[in-house]
Amino acid sequence: MRQIVLLSGKGGTGKTTITAAFVHLAAKDHRIVIADVDVDASNLDLVLSPEVLETHDFASGVIAQVDPESCISCDICRQVCRFDAIDIIDDVYTVDRIACDGCAACYYQCPVGAISLEEPVVGRWFKSKTRFGPMVHAYLFAGQENSGKLVTLVKQEARLIALDEKRDYVIIDGPPGIGCPVISAVSGAHAALIVVEPTVSGIHDLERALETTEHFRVPSAVAINKFDINEKRAREIEDFCSRNDIPMLGRLPFDTIVTEAMVHRMPVTEYAPDRAISSQIEGLWREIKAFADSVPEEYI
Repeated sequence: MRQIVLLSGKGGTGKTTITAAFVHLAAKDHRIVIADVDVDASNLDLVLSPEVLETHDFASGVIAQVDPESCISCDICRQVCRFDAIDIIDDVYTVDRIACDGCAACYYQCPVGAISLEEPVVGRWFKSKTRFGPMVHAYLFAGQENSGKLVTLVKQEARLIALDEKRDYVIIDGPPGIGCPVISAVSGAHAALIVVEPTVSGIHDLERALETTEHFRVPSAVAINKFDINEKRAREIEDFCSRNDIPMLGRLPFDTIVTEAMVHRMPVTEYAPDRAISSQIEGLWREIKAFADSVPEEYI
């Protein structure tokens, strides 16, 4: 079983579009598992239309809770709170669940034990089925943290399905950027494909993503999406990859059929298989699959 993760230095590069196409292409010849770990802005489900089989709450962190019947209004909790998360509303001490950082200062300082700590539900994760194979996905509620832990959970569940059912690949739609969710997404992957666009910040975004994958010893390759909207920038990215011995696996053109396919909730390779963009994405899939297959298992 091989894990292939798609990343990007920023959002909006076309990473999820390419992931959806990879899922469609891979499922023709292989038994796969799909994982959408972009939990802060999950949208692979919009293209794959999964049927949810299981729904699970994701609880993480701690939030203070004041028991109004035990509270003696001594004001100590409000004074020690560094985040201004405790307020008095209608003479009742109340915790702002968004502002509370879970530091527990109020809990330890309360003289009568009127404050408790609870683990709140901050997101949900799902086991689903698609016409291409099983899918694990999730979303974090707005304003919540610990997305890295939720990413890890989704990846673990996808990997367990792949091992239990002896599936060939786990295809992972990773989050953009370089933060904790990305670190969780690349952990244990056999290969990362970094999708970059030919913009002013393209090389900078690529460098940041590569620094992350290299630090965690994940073999990485690059694909330029919409290369023809700025061919000068695209050549700069290619030159950067050449100088740094980074495999350049593909250059995909801009094509409005991609948007049309998304409107119809289908991967572009399924919606328009005869279009040039579809054959180019198919070539890219063959390249990244061979790249992942070439990584020795002991390397991971």
